[in-house]
Amino acid sequence: MSTSKRRQRGEDKIREVYAGDVKVPPEGYAFTDIMLETLFAEVWTRDILSMRDKRILLLGMIAAQGESMTFKIQSKAGIKNGELSAEDIRELHLFIAQYCGYPRAASLLGPMEEGIAEAEKDLKADT
Repeated sequence: MSTSKRRQRGEDKIREVYAGDVKVPPEGYAFTDIMLETLFAEVWTRDILSMRDKRILLLGMIAAQGESMTFKIQSKAGIKNGELSAEDIRELHLFIAQYCGYPRAASLLGPMEEGIAEAEKDLKADT
């Protein structure tokens, strides 16, 4: 696959993964070019794991690292894409607290609820 086709495939997938909420980075910066052409064009497009499975796995990894804003973004995208419900995300949060610890999980709570509220607002606006 040519670089331009891989890039386009990566751009399409990043838009899908983030439900259109993350701007596609411009071409010409090695970090984002490689990210789009590898992570999004090659890894996210594989179909062995479902998008829901990938999202759940990603939320767990993000939570373990204490990345609350990224947890918000991924929670919101999961709801907007129909992969997860607000109830699913709150249940994941409870499970995460048991393995990552309450202090880390507590730091996710506010951003998680913001992401849920934003996703629900966006979905209502689309109907």
